[in-house]
Amino acid sequence: MFALLALAVTLSSQKPVPLQDARLLDEVQRRACLYFWYRANPRTGLANDRARNNGADNYTVASTASTGYALAALPIAVERGWTKRGMAKRRAQMTLQFVLNQMPNTHGWLYHFVDGRTGARVWDSEVSTIDTSLLVAGALVCGQYFGGNVQKLANRLYDRLDWRWARTNGGAQPNKLVVSHGWTPEKGFIRNNWDSYCELMLIYLLGLGAKRDPLPKSSWQAWKRPEYTYGELTTLAGGPIFMHQMAHGYYDFRNRRDRLRYDYWVSSANATRINRQYCIDRSNIRNTYSPNLWGLNASDGPDGYKAYGVPEPEDGTLSPTGALASLTFTPDLSRQAAGEMYARFGAKIWGRFGFADSFNLDRAWFDPDVISIDLGMALLAIENHRTGLIWKLMRSHASTARALAASGLRITREFEPRRLRL
Repeated sequence: MFALLALAVTLSSQKPVPLQDARLLDEVQRRACLYFWYRANPRTGLANDRARNNGADNYTVASTASTGYALAALPIAVERGWTKRGMAKRRAQMTLQFVLNQMPNTHGWLYHFVDGRTGARVWDSEVSTIDTSLLVAGALVCGQYFGGNVQKLANRLYDRLDWRWARTNGGAQPNKLVVSHGWTPEKGFIRNNWDSYCELMLIYLLGLGAKRDPLPKSSWQAWKRPEYTYGELTTLAGGPIFMHQMAHGYYDFRNRRDRLRYDYWVSSANATRINRQYCIDRSNIRNTYSPNLWGLNASDGPDGYKAYGVPEPEDGTLSPTGALASLTFTPDLSRQAAGEMYARFGAKIWGRFGFADSFNLDRAWFDPDVISIDLGMALLAIENHRTGLIWKLMRSHASTARALAASGLRITREFEPRRLRL
């Protein structure tokens, strides 16, 4: 039996017990792994987009991105002794076989939201380049860890992506260098492109490293890098904190600069500190914010899902996993935030899958749900902070060396503190 089963049976009835530092991080990771095992359909491997953190739910909608994090969670669960290697490998193989052979795709790209039971498109969602990229990244990590047929299946999933189609809008714009957000059968290509700094680095590194018609080197320079300054700190863009975390879950940007002389690790560390300071500076008008309560993120809110960020919008809603997913950049600040949230609010925001997605003290509102990709980003950040496992696995894939060379990202030796741009 899966080693988390006993935990699954008892978690919903347990009251939070005192946890600090390493033990709290253990529990966050373990409960995230629990989510990705039990909220993935046992016949398809497709992982639900969200779940109730306590009690039953009837959610059946999965996402391709969530399924990618479910695959990346398997090596972590094995390494930490929460499941048997053979069982995790079988889950990985089953999931990849279903995705490759049963799910509809367009030039290798997959729909954003699907029915977790069948893989069929739901909500008229788009064929999504970012969500497919997140699935592929998780698959590659899983393939590098388990090897054998899992690795072959993961590489097949990656190699079938048609990067030229996604970049040129199916050939209609042959000279376009940036990748489209996606496509729908009803309206064709979405107007928006991945053309300004955000989580897009994951897409471009996968595209630059591809064996089949990779993105041209000039695609890396083609997207905009708007700088945002708050106080004495400057980052690339403002916005929700996840934008500065997602690509770093898979690729290790530490001490690297590209040909444009940007250090993206410094950018994300500064974005995290800005996010925190912005909350501190507004703590006189928001009950939720304090030096240890921060994490403006795309998340649920009292009035629905919203992309909370710096400098706006904000309404007092914070994301615990938003703070935790910056653990690699600001370990002390992120640990202190997690500890304070856990100690102060307990069962109001803590359940069988860990921290609730969000809460808002100003509205006396606590999210009953967790959201899969937020759990996944926190899970990977904690593991990378502790062991670098996900970075090592992604680095071991041949595509990473090709991507780093094409983007010009190389290690530079500099005096500290490093600057955003030289």
